[in-house]
Amino acid sequence: MRRDEDYTALVGQHVQLVVTECSGRKIVGSINKVTAEQNKAKREEFWANVEVGKTYTGVVKSLTSYGAFVDIGGVDGLCHISELSWNRIKHPSEVVSVGDTIEVYVKDIDTENHKVSLGYKKAEDNPWEQLKNNYPIGSTFHAPVVSLTKFGAFVRILPGVDGLVHISEISNDRVEKVSDALKVGDMVDVKLLDVDFDKKRISLSMKALLNDAE
Repeated sequence: MRRDEDYTALVGQHVQLVVTECSGRKIVGSINKVTAEQNKAKREEFWANVEVGKTYTGVVKSLTSYGAFVDIGGVDGLCHISELSWNRIKHPSEVVSVGDTIEVYVKDIDTENHKVSLGYKKAEDNPWEQLKNNYPIGSTFHAPVVSLTKFGAFVRILPGVDGLVHISEISNDRVEKVSDALKVGDMVDVKLLDVDFDKKRISLSMKALLNDAE
């Protein structure tokens, strides 16, 4: 076990151990001496068969500010915080907890230093792919304003996907200042005008829906 693990979790478990000292009524044993060979065999098997793209079912062993370490069969791989969710998160604990059993895939391998980089978020959950597959140009959304700039307002049309309503697309009336017409948190109806998937830029319009209604 690692030094930071809660060894009291072993209470009540049946384990194999080797007696390392027996003096009078004092008996000392080692579980690690039994598991060390087993773990060594697991690691050797892992490095003999691992390849980029291969999936594993692992257990989250620890969390840091930059990611989660996952045991994938005697070897701990790092799932960077950017690989845990398509949404921007501040800490891995927003997605996983220590002890969770999760499915991960190998993104990169450093055989020289015995390091493995893992991915957790799935391609099919990519909100940009969902946008491409499910929302053609002309689609409409009822969505929240998440930020304001001098040139327009950003509206979150899907989790992790924000589009820009340019100041000229807010209203049929001239808008001098974005904050005069909108504020963060407002729910607005917008129409999808254009998407640049390479640059991840989305153009939206509120005015277009007003014109459609007319």
